[in-house]
Amino acid sequence: MNFSGIIRYICGHRTIIVVVLCLFELCLVSRSIVGTGKKADEKVYLVHADELRYDQYGPVPDAQIVKGRVHFTHKGSSLWCDSAYFYQQSNSVKAFGHVRYVQGKEISLKADRAAYDGIRQLLEARNNVVLTHGNKTLYTDSLDYDRFNDYAYFFEGGRLVDGKDRLVSDWGDYNLKTREATFWYNVKMRSGDRTVTTDELHYDTQKSLAHVVGPSKIIQNGSVINTSDGYFDSKSDRAEMYGRSTVVDKDKEITGDSLFYNKRTGLARGLGNVVYVDKRNRNQLTGQRLIYNEKTGYGFATGHALVKDYSQEDTLYMHADSMKVYTFNINTDSMYRKVHCFNHVKVYRQDIQAICDSLVFNSQDSCMTMYRDPIAWNGTRQILGEIIKVYMNDSTVREAHVINQALSVERIPGEKYFNQLSSKEISGYFIKGKIRRVFASGNAKAIFYPINDKDSTLQGHIYIETDTIKMFISPERQLEKIWTPKNTGVMLPMTQIPAEKLKLPEFAWFEELRPTDPEDVFHWRGKDEGSALKVIKRHEAPLQKINPVSR
Repeated sequence: MNFSGIIRYICGHRTIIVVVLCLFELCLVSRSIVGTGKKADEKVYLVHADELRYDQYGPVPDAQIVKGRVHFTHKGSSLWCDSAYFYQQSNSVKAFGHVRYVQGKEISLKADRAAYDGIRQLLEARNNVVLTHGNKTLYTDSLDYDRFNDYAYFFEGGRLVDGKDRLVSDWGDYNLKTREATFWYNVKMRSGDRTVTTDELHYDTQKSLAHVVGPSKIIQNGSVINTSDGYFDSKSDRAEMYGRSTVVDKDKEITGDSLFYNKRTGLARGLGNVVYVDKRNRNQLTGQRLIYNEKTGYGFATGHALVKDYSQEDTLYMHADSMKVYTFNINTDSMYRKVHCFNHVKVYRQDIQAICDSLVFNSQDSCMTMYRDPIAWNGTRQILGEIIKVYMNDSTVREAHVINQALSVERIPGEKYFNQLSSKEISGYFIKGKIRRVFASGNAKAIFYPINDKDSTLQGHIYIETDTIKMFISPERQLEKIWTPKNTGVMLPMTQIPAEKLKLPEFAWFEELRPTDPEDVFHWRGKDEGSALKVIKRHEAPLQKINPVSR
């Protein structure tokens, strides 16, 4: 056969020449593999295929069509599939069927089909995509893996599994270098018993730290957290929330500009306009800084600290510079608490007001003890002493005891006169919040003005000095009767009262210090210099000393 015949024979068998050319090209490729040039390392190489064909006049003229156990490599990574279009000129591959991509020891990917661009180092995987990076697995239907920047993007719904953490969203990306993931739109994260719902979540898989941005809700063990800027550590069970966040736990709720919570230690902190609400007991605590440990029961509040108790018809407001809570026998049937309020304590309710330097409330006996110059007002009555103890009954007063330098003063409505009682101690007993009995003991002195029942005029001025005085008062706050043992007393007509007899030597009236409304509890008005009550110390018997006997 002559040369022209050979040419005609070859042209008549185009497929054979294509195979020959491809084999020749594979020889050149294998030579370049043996070489160490940097340019060769940028190429995508076909390592194996059961079948290879090339048809420049076929449906895919620029591609080598390979089938059966197809294997490509590129810069240390490998790609396997059932069939592929290999675009050697553009250094790219379109892979179909059981696509599997492996890069290093940690990164692997599976998909139904994929496209790989060796120049851009971009892998576009579609349908049933599974990306595994160490112990993290991402499931999606559309994923682009930017190998150059170590970024994976999904945009048709994705699910990330990281140990006990599960995250789903519409869009997202994952940085394989930093192992940080970002999720957008309809984001839901499950971590143990915690569920996070948001529209933007940033997740550090190495630290197991999640950061939500925008309106977000976190549900855990029945508690609900609403925040717009929060961090959650699933390893240490710590949470940090900013941007005016709220935590609702059954019948308790806390809101603050910043909230911090550690589930393992039980420590919770709130900063900036913190509001703590106990819906069951109908009370509220506010302050600029609040700390509470649910395991130890210790709490601390400061910065415009205010307690509001609205368990009764009238709300009680109590302010102090700082407040501390101590819990005893926590999580037992015998649990009780002590609340310490100190410096500039002021209390306001429509029926009772009080001020003192420090206060302690004990839930074990429902006793509120006021220290250092305490003064309390009830209607037109004022009481003061070194210490005042008030026993509560369902937030209403049951008993009140004034200890040492006790003084009770009551202004008679519409008059310039005062009913007065002073003694070492004074005790008052209440029924339904109204005082009904008064008992004074120890150097008791009293000035009072009986009222005529018919015309409500004052009948005279009575002064009594004795050891013990008992007074019985009607529900209308009228003196019904008075009892004393042997006493020294005098009664003067209203027109014959000397000016010096109008008041007891211990008389004091501090109406200007009395809280006037709920807002007034924040405004401290101390006594004038020299008018503070001086504590009288009890005289103790001198210690007896035995002189050594001289020998």
